Amino acid sequence: MSVSISDLQALERDHLVPAYARLPVQFVRGEGARLWDDEGNEYLDFQTGLAVNSVGHCHPEVVAAIRDQAQRLIHVGNLFYTEPMARLAERLAALSLGGKVHFANSGTEAVEAALKVCRKARPGGTVVSVHRAFHGRTYGSLSATPQESKQAPFAPLVPGFVAVPPTAEAIGAAVDGGTAAVVLEPVQGEGGVHVLGDDVLRAARAACDEHGAALVFDEVQCGLGRTGTLWAYEHSGVVPDALTVAKALGGGLPIGALVCGPRLADVFEAGDHGSTFAGGPVQCAAALAVLDIVSDPALLDSVRTAGERLAAVLGDLPGVVAVRGRGLMLAAELDPAGSLSAPEIVRRALVEQRLVINATGPTTLRLLPPLTIAEDDCDEALARLARVLAA
Repeated sequence: MSVSISDLQALERDHLVPAYARLPVQFVRGEGARLWDDEGNEYLDFQTGLAVNSVGHCHPEVVAAIRDQAQRLIHVGNLFYTEPMARLAERLAALSLGGKVHFANSGTEAVEAALKVCRKARPGGTVVSVHRAFHGRTYGSLSATPQESKQAPFAPLVPGFVAVPPTAEAIGAAVDGGTAAVVLEPVQGEGGVHVLGDDVLRAARAACDEHGAALVFDEVQCGLGRTGTLWAYEHSGVVPDALTVAKALGGGLPIGALVCGPRLADVFEAGDHGSTFAGGPVQCAAALAVLDIVSDPALLDSVRTAGERLAAVLGDLPGVVAVRGRGLMLAAELDPAGSLSAPEIVRRALVEQRLVINATGPTTLRLLPPLTIAEDDCDEALARLARVLAA
């Protein structure tokens, strides 16, 4: 039997560092697009663990892969070969940039690996990122995240990072012969679900080509089918030199990866970078199952269709003044003159309507439903959100 919320809150006060602002619900079970709390209440999940559970909770193919691998081998480390790691690297490279893969445990670690490989390729080079970006919370990735609230408490940060507006002109002007990399999210997630224009991505590619810098796309949130193509960069046709991926890759297990295209594939040498748990056989077995699901053209087509329909209805809900995003990565921008903030709407949606969403700012709601979401569940989620907004 689960302990009560009040007991958990007491344990947190006494024993957990207060780094998270948690909502007052204890989830104990998940299946598909649904979650159940310790009192048996059923919820619709349109947050999916911040885009982690993209194939839904406890997808049977992912569960089967985890169970099968865990019964045989859980961990040996990177001093030895395991088949799931090698097979996953082959599959990721074949489905994206070619080249080679370096595994990590999370998105921020994948970004750290990308920064290191680019700095090794051009020693001492600067790294260009853009406003509203979010690349992680470790020191290198945080230094590429130009958000004052996240950076200020931890200054001084890593030197050599430059942040510019997300425009073609600004990026083009910032890149020169001393630039090691330009790091961009094709769709900015934590910054409020802003799609970078094709002209911005093309300008970044052209500037990197002109000056010999590496172009890195951070697809930790927007990759793996979330925007209706397997990779978000496919919408523009602009191909990066490296790609970071995590979140949805493990179906709920922690795994990240840096995919290096041919230009960067052989920059790292033995001992340059590493991680104790990265590329573990259980995580990689789960990721192989996830790739089978999210690379299905029929699923990707349904993500595009569902996303267009969801965006159209979102725009007509009370208090919504704009909708941004692509596929099933959407933001609803609220009228700033409204009586409720986005975080308060998130709280009310959870407590009053059993709908799980989240906010990326005081006026921005973010919706990240499972890629496998059914049309009826979309309709039900929109109806629940409409009731909160109307109230």
